[in-house]
Amino acid sequence: MQIGPRYKKARYLGAPVFRKTQTQKFAMRGEKKGRTPGRRGAKSEYGRQMLEKQKARFSYGVNGRQFTNYVMLALSSPGDNAKNLLRFLESRLDNVVVRAGFAPTRSAARQMVSHGHITVNGRVVKVPSFEARTGDMIAIREGSKSKAIFGKLDEELKAFKWPSWLSVDAAKREIKISAEPSTDLSDLLFDVRQVLEFYTR
Repeated sequence: MQIGPRYKKARYLGAPVFRKTQTQKFAMRGEKKGRTPGRRGAKSEYGRQMLEKQKARFSYGVNGRQFTNYVMLALSSPGDNAKNLLRFLESRLDNVVVRAGFAPTRSAARQMVSHGHITVNGRVVKVPSFEARTGDMIAIREGSKSKAIFGKLDEELKAFKWPSWLSVDAAKREIKISAEPSTDLSDLLFDVRQVLEFYTR
């Protein structure tokens, strides 16, 4: 998904939707100008909902059509629509790789998956949007473990905190989906209810 300069896009959306923009510089720039990051001027209800939708899309690195499909699936599934949407997004293979600490960003995770470095239940999967399910075993392909992109992984995983729904064996570089993804996300940068209202207005 082509998005242009990440820092500029994050400033436009008013949220550090890319991990590389989650820095003090992002917040300080707005403080120096006496305003918070984001678009200027008052926005209509539609404009606010649109902005939340964009934050959600870029947070997970999903294109417009894919995101709409996730929303439609969430709305048509039983249960809480907001939790449904978050579960579908969190279940993406590229997101699981990030949540496990195997990649620093979702962009890096997508590249790892599409280049064939990740396996699911012993088989190489090259589709970043692949839906990981409870019980699935995700791992770095044996032939990829010595690649430069994983050179510092052991060190990085020492202090990494995994979500409760993932069981990670850092030594074997394996991830087990032990439960459904949590929808109580402390790092959520968008209002999921506003997103759903955008599609149901």
